[in-house]
Amino acid sequence: MACLVVCALIWGFAFVAQVQGMDAVTPLFFNATRFTLGALSLLPVLLVLHRRRRTDGRTAAHDGIDGVEGVDTVGRTILASPVVVGMICGVVLFTASTLQQYGILYGKSAGRAGFITALYIVIVPLLAFVFLRRRIGILVVVAVMLAVIGFYLLCVTDGFGSLGLADLLLLFTAVLFATHILVIDELGSHVDAIMLSFVQFSTTAVLSWIGSAIEGSIDWDGAVAAWPPIVYAGIGSVGIAYTLQTIGQQWVPPTRASLLMSLESFFSVVGGAIFLGEVMTPRGYLGCALIFAGTLLAQAPARVPKRLSSSSSASPRPEAHR
Repeated sequence: MACLVVCALIWGFAFVAQVQGMDAVTPLFFNATRFTLGALSLLPVLLVLHRRRRTDGRTAAHDGIDGVEGVDTVGRTILASPVVVGMICGVVLFTASTLQQYGILYGKSAGRAGFITALYIVIVPLLAFVFLRRRIGILVVVAVMLAVIGFYLLCVTDGFGSLGLADLLLLFTAVLFATHILVIDELGSHVDAIMLSFVQFSTTAVLSWIGSAIEGSIDWDGAVAAWPPIVYAGIGSVGIAYTLQTIGQQWVPPTRASLLMSLESFFSVVGGAIFLGEVMTPRGYLGCALIFAGTLLAQAPARVPKRLSSSSSASPRPEAHR
């Protein structure tokens, strides 16, 4: 449980690092460096796990450590490979992370970005209902209503004309992160989680490097100037936090884990206030509170009576998406 709280703390404060990083480098170059560090930080974990499996006499059927043997022995299909699934997830993660970083660049607010991004928890069951035909309970509907009202109070302060580009980018980012979770839920259940994460982080890094090279934004002087937020967002947010999440979820049920991970949005406001001096209006704080309540309520259907919620309600699983 403590691992998941620390994980949420690291991810929440990562929004501060993402804001600070935009003072020296571009979004694509920032993501290129941070996801490269994140992927490299998982290499020792992969090697240790691979060595432990060999010591235990297990095969590497689900490991994929050499990039060849990672095929599900049941399905024997291409989508059973952690490399293929990881690359698919990596494309979605790259798109979401890039839009998020541009939203942070234009918005310059860690707390605001944290709460708008947290809407992915509410969006997951909606997308599952539309595309996967998974039923949703009444509490999810209430959660969506709370989140929509909260988004309105937080972002629409003077008519819809006050809705900025940053807010729209972050809202679409939340949709993409929700898509990312559902893709992992559908395709990643039979592959090694650490290997999948390594591949998706590597894919995101490669695509970010290509995009940064095309726009001519590779700036090593900027990287030196912004090395603390890059290292924190890369090794801390991607590498360490994901490892803590993996450890924590071995002991905590998925629903409770999701509730703990939703504290990320709260910590983003705390981090923004402490390190960036961010202050919201009372209306903004009320909007954050409603969004937070919506994200919590979106997890509740798995624990309420069946007359209030279908047991097949979609419950988002927290994944490494920051």
